[in-house]
Amino acid sequence: MKKPIATPTAVFLATVTLLVAPWAQATAADPTTAALSQWRDLKFGLFIHWGPVSLKGTEIGWSRGREVPVEEYDALYRRFNPTAFDAAEWVQVAHDAGMKYLVLTSKHHDGFCLWPSKYTDYHIGNTPFQRDVMKELAAACRERNIQFCTYHSICDWRHPDYPLGSPGGKTAKPHPNMPRYFEYLKNQTAEIIANYGPLGIMWFDGEWEAPWTTEYGNALYAGLKELQPSLVINNRVSKGRRGMEGVTEQADLNAGDYDTPEQQIGGFNRERPWETCMTICRQWAWKPNDLMKSRAECIQTLLRTVGGDGNLLFNVGPMPDGRIEPRQVERLREMGAWLKTFGDGVYGARGGPFKPGPWGASTCKGNTIYLFIMNWPASGPLRLPPIGPKIISSQTLNAGELGVDQQPDGILVSAPASGPDPVATVLTFTLNAAAFSVPPVSVEPASAGNE
Repeated sequence: MKKPIATPTAVFLATVTLLVAPWAQATAADPTTAALSQWRDLKFGLFIHWGPVSLKGTEIGWSRGREVPVEEYDALYRRFNPTAFDAAEWVQVAHDAGMKYLVLTSKHHDGFCLWPSKYTDYHIGNTPFQRDVMKELAAACRERNIQFCTYHSICDWRHPDYPLGSPGGKTAKPHPNMPRYFEYLKNQTAEIIANYGPLGIMWFDGEWEAPWTTEYGNALYAGLKELQPSLVINNRVSKGRRGMEGVTEQADLNAGDYDTPEQQIGGFNRERPWETCMTICRQWAWKPNDLMKSRAECIQTLLRTVGGDGNLLFNVGPMPDGRIEPRQVERLREMGAWLKTFGDGVYGARGGPFKPGPWGASTCKGNTIYLFIMNWPASGPLRLPPIGPKIISSQTLNAGELGVDQQPDGILVSAPASGPDPVATVLTFTLNAAAFSVPPVSVEPASAGNE
C-alpha cells in the first residue's frame, strides 16, 4: 500500500542527520541490491528531455536567459500544445529500439513540471495541452513492461526560494530560502512516487551548485528510500561527482546507488554500477537539423558501454508537437533490429573479461564470452590475452568461418574471409567454466592494427 503523501516531510526531517550511510551497507537481502541487479540486467534505456523549450529548439534549462530571454522562456508554457503526443507511440519506439526502461524529465533546471503538481502552478496542467503527460507515459510503460523512471533537477533557476538563477546558475536571487526550497523538493519527489510509482529510477541532476550540500542530498536519498525501498537513485542526489566523468569520490560519505558518466563511455568497472547518459544528436532537447549519430556509432556505443559493465541511457528530445523526430525513431529502430539478433550478448550479461578498447568489447554470461570485434589488425590475427578456462567451442554469428587458436600465451582470432562487419564481427567462446570468473584483462592496442 502506498503511504499517504502527508507523511514524507516527517520522514525526511528525521533523516537529515545520518549517522550511518545506508547506501554503503547493501546486503543481498537489501531492496536496493535486488533492484540494482535487476536494473543492470536491463542495459539499455530511453532518456527523454522535453518541455515548452522545444518551441524554441534551444537547450532545455540552459538557454533560459541566454539564447532566450527569461520572460519569454517562462511564458512558453502558455502556448505549449503538443497535440501529436501519444504515450503509447513513445513507448513503442523504446520497445522497438530494444530499450527496457524509460527516464522522463519530470522537472529540469528551468522548473517546468511535466505533471500537474499541487506545489506549483508552473506545470503541464496549465498549458493549452493540459493532459498529464507523466500519467499517460507511466501507464503506457507498464502496459509494455518497460520500467518507468523520472529525471528530477535539484536546482531550479526559476523558483524564488532557490538561491541561484539563469543563465546557468550565474545570478543570485534577492530573497532565497534554501530550507524552504528543500521542503518543496521533498514534497514534489514524494508526490511523484505517490502518484506515478513505484518507479524504477529517480534520476537526479543539478547537484553541483553550492546551495546543495551533502547533508541535503543524503537526507533526500534516505527519505525517498523510506517511501520506496526498491527505488534506484543515481549519484547526483548528493555531492562528490567528478564532472562529466560521473564518478563519485568518497561514495561512502555521499549517497547514490550508481555513477553517471555523461556524453562519454565510462571506464571498465565491475565493482560500482554505472550508466552512461548520451544524446542521439548533440543537444538534449530537440533542435532542428541537429547532427545525429550514425547507425554504427550508436550500436558501438552501446556495445562498448555494456562491455565496460555499464548501462546506456540514450536520449531523444521530442518535437514541440509531441512526436519523436522520425529520423531519430528510424535510428532507434535500427538499433533494435540489430539487438533482435545479437541482444543475447547484451541483456543480462556482464562486462568483460576482455576489457573494451580500440579493438572492440566483450561481455559474458553463463559459460559464454561474447566478442564484438570492431577493429581488426591490418595484417595477421587479432591477439587476445590468455585466459585460464579452456575454450571448448567458438561460433561466429554474423561472419564466415573464423579461425580461433587458444595458445598458452594468448588467443588468436583470424578475420573472416568475407571482411569485417561494418558494426562489429560477433562471435562467442563457450568455456569449460563460468565466464564471469575469468579475471578481466586488457587487449593490447597493437593487437588491433587499424587504429
